[in-house]
Amino acid sequence: MRPMRRKDRQVRDPGEIRAVIAACDCCRLGLCDHGRAYIVPLDFGFAEREGRYTFYFHSAKEGRKISLIREIGWASFEMDTGHEAIPDENACEYTARFQCVMGGGPVRLLETAEEKRAGLAAIMAHVSGEEGLRDFPAAMLENTQVIRLEAEELTCKIHP
Repeated sequence: MRPMRRKDRQVRDPGEIRAVIAACDCCRLGLCDHGRAYIVPLDFGFAEREGRYTFYFHSAKEGRKISLIREIGWASFEMDTGHEAIPDENACEYTARFQCVMGGGPVRLLETAEEKRAGLAAIMAHVSGEEGLRDFPAAMLENTQVIRLEAEELTCKIHP
């Protein structure tokens, strides 16, 4: 991954990175479709272990996104929060506050009920704010595609 240009805005503190991710309500998954970007906004959940992030998404079992994941097996992602325009008398001096996390890594479709249940539990924990939601009927698990992205690259930026 290329180094960040504005190193003064780069966040390296694991607690701050986790807080930015937790504050985001949408993750944009970026895939490459025959040399063109394909970006899709998704609900997500995540797990962090020793500074490494795993992101989970749910989907229908077919479609463009699923085909591209099967074909390529790598995705980029972006999430952001805390947007605020900062006005100035000079239009060219307007700026914006924001927080964002970006990166990429191998992405795969989960197959077993146990894997899917863990991914859906992470999504529900993030979306609802409640831990322990794991009661997913077998028929629902069978008809839902759960996607896992292991972030090999990750940067966090805050423009205060």
